[in-house]
Amino acid sequence: MPELDPATTALLTVECQNGVVGAESALPELAKEARDSGMLERVAALVDAARAAGVQVVHAVAERRPDGLGANTNARLFRAAGKLPVRQLTGSDAVRIAAPVTVDGRDLVVRRLHGLSPMAGTDLDALLRNLGVRTLVVTGVSSNIAIPNTVFDAVNLGYEVVVPSDAIAGVPASCTAEVIRNSLVLVASITTAEALRMQWAPSR
Repeated sequence: MPELDPATTALLTVECQNGVVGAESALPELAKEARDSGMLERVAALVDAARAAGVQVVHAVAERRPDGLGANTNARLFRAAGKLPVRQLTGSDAVRIAAPVTVDGRDLVVRRLHGLSPMAGTDLDALLRNLGVRTLVVTGVSSNIAIPNTVFDAVNLGYEVVVPSDAIAGVPASCTAEVIRNSLVLVASITTAEALRMQWAPSR
């Protein structure tokens, strides 16, 4: 695992929002897995540990306008999302970060209206580069789509990527292990939330 210098490291939470992993999720099976597995609590603990260590925290949120303007329609996933009873509408409770994950005044929140990855078509890359970030810790959902997309995009842009295996989730639960074993381990450093927290803990 690369050295996680707080000055050059950022922690990214992906779609840890009410409409995805909250009680009123548009994707209840995914929300249940994120909560029952303890993933969401581990992400929250990592966010707290990162802040305490001086690591920049960034929250990536997926949302859409009520009129859908600019949103993708070129895949089955996007078309289905537009018909769900809970929609990730800009300004709604669905796009607020879900408890127990918190948002601090120094955190950055990056929103996207289209696509599968917070790295594509947003300010995320520019913001990270302006902050001098070289290593990105990726957490959140889902291991089916958004997490692999984020990792691949970050690697293509030259970042070192770290993935805590127990701080991401997907459905079915076995998907996460398969994606890590067959894909992410080839391009990212795989660790655990506890190992990261220990690395960020102040020395005694």
